[in-house]
Amino acid sequence: MAMWDPWRGCHRYSEGCRFCYIHKGDAKRGIDTEQIVKTKRFAAPVETGKDGNWRMKPGQLVYLCFSSDFLLEEADPWRAECWDMIRRRPDLRFLFLTKRITRFPQCVPEDWGQGYDNVIVGCTVENQPRAEERLPLFSRLPIQHRNIICQPLLGPLDIEAYLDGVELVVVGGESDRSARPLDYAWVLSLRDQCIRRGVHFQFRQCGTHFIKDGRQYTLSIKDLCSQARKANIDW
Repeated sequence: MAMWDPWRGCHRYSEGCRFCYIHKGDAKRGIDTEQIVKTKRFAAPVETGKDGNWRMKPGQLVYLCFSSDFLLEEADPWRAECWDMIRRRPDLRFLFLTKRITRFPQCVPEDWGQGYDNVIVGCTVENQPRAEERLPLFSRLPIQHRNIICQPLLGPLDIEAYLDGVELVVVGGESDRSARPLDYAWVLSLRDQCIRRGVHFQFRQCGTHFIKDGRQYTLSIKDLCSQARKANIDW
């Protein structure tokens, strides 16, 4: 696994962004998240060492733009360079998540065709209105590898009609003292939808406020991922 953040900064976009970890982390460091800037590691995938070999070793999954959004408007002048680097590294797999899937058609390169085989696109949806807004388009886009990210999950969600061609659905709760609660029944419902359609499912993170069998629990932020793993419901 490797990280590649060609730029940093983002803007809140929809309901799921209220307690965004990027904004919270930047606030602690006195950084203005609203400022979108290229990073010093902009060209990380094509950097080489003294021996001439890639610093980013072949065969890895590269988490792309996890401190921003790859389809952010301010990054339009820089994105073509990123696509070029992605083309140069077919030995890596690149994964990016986006709430801005409506911008996808205008953000892909001319040679995109039916998609690059080394690019995985994750469309994030947090509630039913955002699912209905984003997933009909997402399901029609020319993408070879697609995931749906239901994190933070803010309510019950029916996405079964949009699971054709999806490789993985990831579910997680919200992380914050004031987080909106995650009901385990919503998680299990999504798991059932995935099983019926033969789609891989991953419960990645509990919510700080977690409801199970009608009882609400408050969990430590550091335990959210481990508690999700303990549920042992990935499929």
